Amino acid sequence: MQDLIAKAATLLEALPYIQKYSGATFVVKYGGSFMDSPDPAVRTGVARDIVFLEAVEINPVVVHGGGKAINRAMEQAGLTPRFVQGQRLTDEATVAIVDEVLSRRINPEIVQAINSLGGLARGFPGPEIFRCRKLWVEDRQQPGRKLDLGYVGEVTHVNTGPILECIEQGITPVISPTARGEDGHVYNCNADVAAAQTAIALRARRLVFMSDVPGILRNPDDPDSVIPYLRVSEVEELKRAGIIDRGMIPKVDSAVAALQAGVEKVSFVDGRVPHAVLLEIFTDEGVGTILVP
Repeated sequence: MQDLIAKAATLLEALPYIQKYSGATFVVKYGGSFMDSPDPAVRTGVARDIVFLEAVEINPVVVHGGGKAINRAMEQAGLTPRFVQGQRLTDEATVAIVDEVLSRRINPEIVQAINSLGGLARGFPGPEIFRCRKLWVEDRQQPGRKLDLGYVGEVTHVNTGPILECIEQGITPVISPTARGEDGHVYNCNADVAAAQTAIALRARRLVFMSDVPGILRNPDDPDSVIPYLRVSEVEELKRAGIIDRGMIPKVDSAVAALQAGVEKVSFVDGRVPHAVLLEIFTDEGVGTILVP
């Protein structure tokens, strides 16, 4: 009986959040090594959470990654993955593999997982949704010099039409993070930036970044040092201290841009935690790190 009462208490705790967010759009960035887990429960856990959001009339929009799968495919093709400042060097052969893995392997798998659990999802290759400009990065060794990463882009425009059409029909859009460049070529883009630009374009209420770390850590070597609440005004100091570093920088910068554009709240959660999305959205304590204005 006590277990049943506890379950009822959990539902009642979730109720005000369900009421608050009914009809709202949430963008979920789905990435991290948990996508490759051999445990089917881990792989489908996020899909089950997405189906729950649909059921309570929240409109989820998924932007996914797939870096580890790309690395494996490159190695099978005899190519060595190389990175500069956290960005993948992407030549002609590499971008073809990126496009194949993200848009024609991982994307349909996520769509199938959601649909198999009773949800409704539709996949979109990134170039159908995103436009980008070529990304040049600053050379840290020689300030003022720009580095050419090849076919790496920065999302500049989101074609919201197909996404809004899905939302009107109660369908979850699932989008890969590739984009069409100004030259008509397909470019590899940072999925975190793509998700943030999607949230901005859709005027989403919430943006959730899922990865394989517990949140933003005060000490990167201590998984128990999660910063539960972080204000935008604190971000630059954490960068100077090296707490926000490397691959976390574009993630946090894109989160700040989303907040400044009107997204209410951005969360960083650990996708390895069962039902992390639901715990973050529908409980008083939440999990991971919440970035607020």
